[in-house]
Amino acid sequence: MSALLERLRGRGWRVTSQRRVVAEVLDGDHVHLTADEVHARAVQRLPEISRATVYNILGELVSLGEVLEVSTDGRAKRYDPNAHHPHQHLVCSRCGTVRDVHPTGSPLADLPADERFGFTVSEVEITYRGLCPSCA
Repeated sequence: MSALLERLRGRGWRVTSQRRVVAEVLDGDHVHLTADEVHARAVQRLPEISRATVYNILGELVSLGEVLEVSTDGRAKRYDPNAHHPHQHLVCSRCGTVRDVHPTGSPLADLPADERFGFTVSEVEITYRGLCPSCA
């Protein structure tokens, strides 16, 4: 069973066949699929699942905080099931491939107090950009 599905069951989420399939499609460490990619893969497992159902389930998973919605440079949003492990993203500027990265150190510590302008910073989002090996 997928880690995402286990977490959802632990929260008492009603697991329908459509929800199960979407959770299984999203399972993995470096999964950053668009809604259309999730739908295409879900249809292979459950042919009757509609695009609207996939979008609704993704929205629900984001609201629950179980999946992150990742936007990069005006491209289609991608869905990241690695919501419970702090990480940053590495994005290919050409093809849009997204990978999770876990840099050492604290990005918050790198922001000097005088650059916080009185903000109480609660989270940091850093995106590394470059060319993946296929595009380089």
